[in-house]
Amino acid sequence: MAGKEKKSAKKYARMLFNVTGVETAERAMAELSIVNELMGASKEIRNFFISPLFDEDERRRTIEGLAERLGFCSEVKRFLVFIAQRKAVSALPDIIRHFMNIYFEKKRKAKATVVTPFRFDGEYEERLVASLRKLTGRDVDVEYVYDPELIGGIVVKVGSTMYDSSLKGQLRLLKEELIKG
Repeated sequence: MAGKEKKSAKKYARMLFNVTGVETAERAMAELSIVNELMGASKEIRNFFISPLFDEDERRRTIEGLAERLGFCSEVKRFLVFIAQRKAVSALPDIIRHFMNIYFEKKRKAKATVVTPFRFDGEYEERLVASLRKLTGRDVDVEYVYDPELIGGIVVKVGSTMYDSSLKGQLRLLKEELIKG
């Protein structure tokens, strides 16, 4: 991805958030994620968005038609046309990430990713969410990732901070200490 697009991703995310506001931000995130997944799954769709073979008007009509069929809100439809015209569609993953950060900041929420080698039961999950809420001082939106190769413990990522209490992580730290000393 070009450096210019990456720098613009934050600006584009802010622009979209200013248009959608907190009220429709979740819907906008979901709709943009659908487009991002479609682009990741289909080379043809990705090429449509970035190929110079399609003129702006043709691309605009197609995006508007697709957005209508998928039931996208008008803000997302206009935004997709806008970033297609700016040739910034390849920055969509970064735009979504920045958009989510802005949303969580406005909602005073934090997003946490929890990697575990087992499935959580209700009581353990409640304790974990309460601990994360206390740690961050915010409501926490938790995404669980099941990884049977983790062996034991959990890995929690909140924002850019990672808490690794997994057996694998502890063994890695022990190895590093043994190599140093």
